[in-house]
Amino acid sequence: MDTGWNFIINFLLLAIFIGSASYLKKRFSIFHKFLIPIPIIAGFIGLFLGKEMLGLIPLARDQLGDIVYHLMAIGFIALALQERKKKKGNQEIFRSGVYIVTTYLVQGIIGFSLTLILIHTLYPDLFPMFGLLLPLSFGQGPGQAYSIGSQWQELGFLNGGNIGLTFATFGFLWASLAGLPFMNYLVKKNNFKKNKTSSHRPYKIIPQNMEYRESTSNESLDTITTQLFLIALVYLITYLTLIFASKILTPLGTLGATLSQLLWGFHFIIGSLYGILVRFIIDYARKNNKTLYFDTDKFLLQRITGGVFDFMITASIAAISIYTLKKFAVPIILITTVGGFATMIYTYFMCNKIFKESTLENILGFYGMQTGTISTGMALLKEVDPNLQTNVTDNLVMGSAVAIFFGFPLMVLLSIPVIGYTTGQPVYYYYSLLAFVVYLSILYVILFKYRS
Repeated sequence: MDTGWNFIINFLLLAIFIGSASYLKKRFSIFHKFLIPIPIIAGFIGLFLGKEMLGLIPLARDQLGDIVYHLMAIGFIALALQERKKKKGNQEIFRSGVYIVTTYLVQGIIGFSLTLILIHTLYPDLFPMFGLLLPLSFGQGPGQAYSIGSQWQELGFLNGGNIGLTFATFGFLWASLAGLPFMNYLVKKNNFKKNKTSSHRPYKIIPQNMEYRESTSNESLDTITTQLFLIALVYLITYLTLIFASKILTPLGTLGATLSQLLWGFHFIIGSLYGILVRFIIDYARKNNKTLYFDTDKFLLQRITGGVFDFMITASIAAISIYTLKKFAVPIILITTVGGFATMIYTYFMCNKIFKESTLENILGFYGMQTGTISTGMALLKEVDPNLQTNVTDNLVMGSAVAIFFGFPLMVLLSIPVIGYTTGQPVYYYYSLLAFVVYLSILYVILFKYRS
């Protein structure tokens, strides 16, 4: 009798992979040398043991994809609910958010342009939005790449979700394997004195000396239960919003159906916005001495966020289909290679323009995040700032929150090539590229206007 064990077993296997990877990380120094985070090692363990390689463990790839999709939203909701200190007069976080979105656009222009070139040369049957998975995976992570790729499957993009995960895995490799020589080059070039006391521990969002505190006023309810309740509440509201939006948009024709699909793919942004709203309500209640029946605990929310992202990264790599990789090896390798080098150069150039202080630390943190996730960005950052004494952490985390607002128009822009594909009008692809360039130009004006 099926009582949901298949889904639970996948979670149990992911936990075992993570535990095994933790042992290997401590046992073999090569993993320290190349700054490979534990979840990435764990993901490759699952990939090697899975059906398409050694065939020792029957991982359910579709369920792993669903896990990635939902953990993406849960992690960002937990991040949005966290209490943060407000810094008056500091525009660096604002600039960080705008800069993050410019990176999405640069990656999108590169990936989309290369795809159109491949369609007109070697791969005439390539899905037109294939290269747009570059910013969705490198810039926004495996959850978003799988989410949008899966939505495009309904348009005929075979294995779109899995291809998105494959793009994301190449991004992790760029963050980890290419990040080390990139870091050493910058350190040598800038005569930067690295702190030799770096522990090489993978980044956890929680400071090691942070004290736990009971924050809920409901004494009969465990504090972590309260946090899970708030996350669940926000996610439920997100789901109901998506259902409502779909019922309104779907009858409006091709554009409405396309926007509806994109909304489901950008579920984590909607969840983050609701999380920020709940955070605002809680802050308002505290400020005005209102009774808080359900309060947040930053320590526990940080732990939930870190754990969720660990499982998400592991699942995203373990879910890769080797057969799909073989079929699209040339386009994937070409786009991710050009995209990886371009992200490295762009990050170096822009961070030197934007950040007057802690420039090297910002370069490494943003490069790691814009090819992988916040975890890989922090792994590189801790090599030059092991005690996280700079403000780069705030730039990465809070900048990502600001990026949600400036990234929202990208949902509309991503619908333009989809409309071109569904209506059989390729001219929309070039309209999309033009729209990307125009929006990028607008963001540059905003970015450099507010540069300190």
